[in-house]
Amino acid sequence: MAIKNKGRKTYRSMKGKVVDLDLLIKRNELTPAVGNARVNARGDELGPGGKIVRKREEIVQDYYKGSEPVEHEQKVAAAPTPQEAKELAEFDEEVVPPKVEPKRAQPKPAKIVEVEEDEWIEDPETGDFIRKGD
Repeated sequence: MAIKNKGRKTYRSMKGKVVDLDLLIKRNELTPAVGNARVNARGDELGPGGKIVRKREEIVQDYYKGSEPVEHEQKVAAAPTPQEAKELAEFDEEVVPPKVEPKRAQPKPAKIVEVEEDEWIEDPETGDFIRKGD
C-alpha cells in the first residue's frame, strides 16, 4: 500500500516497515549495474575501474543531435511530377484482361453395386456368429 508523501514513492512492507524507493534510488545512483552493459544505475557510461567516462546527459545529447526534425522530410502525398503523371495516365488506360477461372473436373458419380447380404446368426453355445445354413 502506497503512502502519499510529497510525490515520494513510499511503501509499507508486509511486516510494517516503511520503504522509501526514491531514497533507495538516490543512494544507489552511482552503483554499477549488474550485467555487461558497463553503466551505473543512473545511465552513465563506465570505463575501467568503474570510473564515469560519459555522463547520461552527454549520451542523450549525442543521441538526439544526429536526428533531424520531421519538418525537413518530404511529404508522402506530394503532387506527382509531370513525368509521373504521364506514367500514371498510361497505366490507367492499360486494359487488364478478366481473370479466367480454370474449369474444375466434375466428380464422377459413384457406381452402385448391389451386394448380397448374408444372414448371420449367433451360435448359442459359443457366442460366435455363423452363416444361417451352417
